[in-house]
Amino acid sequence: MNKTYVIGDIHGCYTSLENLLELIGDTEDTVIFLGDYIDRGPDSKKVVSCLVQLKKKLPRVITLLGNHESMFLRYLNGRDRQFYLGNGGISTLESYGIDPLHDDATLDSIPDEHLAFFDSLLLNWEDEKNIYVHAGLQPGLHLSMQSAAWCLWAGDKFIYSSCDFGKRVVFGHTVFKEPLVKSEKIGIDTGAVYGGSLTCLVLPDEKIIRVPGQKNSNCSLPSVL
Repeated sequence: MNKTYVIGDIHGCYTSLENLLELIGDTEDTVIFLGDYIDRGPDSKKVVSCLVQLKKKLPRVITLLGNHESMFLRYLNGRDRQFYLGNGGISTLESYGIDPLHDDATLDSIPDEHLAFFDSLLLNWEDEKNIYVHAGLQPGLHLSMQSAAWCLWAGDKFIYSSCDFGKRVVFGHTVFKEPLVKSEKIGIDTGAVYGGSLTCLVLPDEKIIRVPGQKNSNCSLPSVL
């Protein structure tokens, strides 16, 4: 039976990603990344480089857009710069050799291959049984009508909703001490950059693979569920 490997928020934890990929190995099956590859952690550029190469190496890799990639692109286009820097963006800029206090980073500051990667990220993905999205979905709306704001930033209204979207929703974004597993949704952001773990959900058998994260002492742990 074909498997699907779904990987939660990496946030620059390159060593954790490497360790997790070693456990998965080279696979002909589907590998889905739920977004938030960058910010807060030490090695955002290395994480992006790894994913770019992985998409060349493996036949079926799906990479979704996270709110942090969205913020990064807005920053590079001159929008919401202080908001981005205040949400972990400084570590990403530093990983690209940019001094955020003195350099005015633009699209020209980032390798073309990385910009192409960011531009290729999908807002959501679905297969026969599941919907995959970074943060969540707006209850009561069909997938085709979901906004970027909900897909990238959904919070408690999604988490605590028991809405049936017709398929199970697999998501990241919201940090849990342990993966959230319910009949209608599965949340797999387990706070790698806060000293938690980087989690991979293996479907359809719902096996959980976890490796230690890389705590960034400059990151305060958000409230976890």
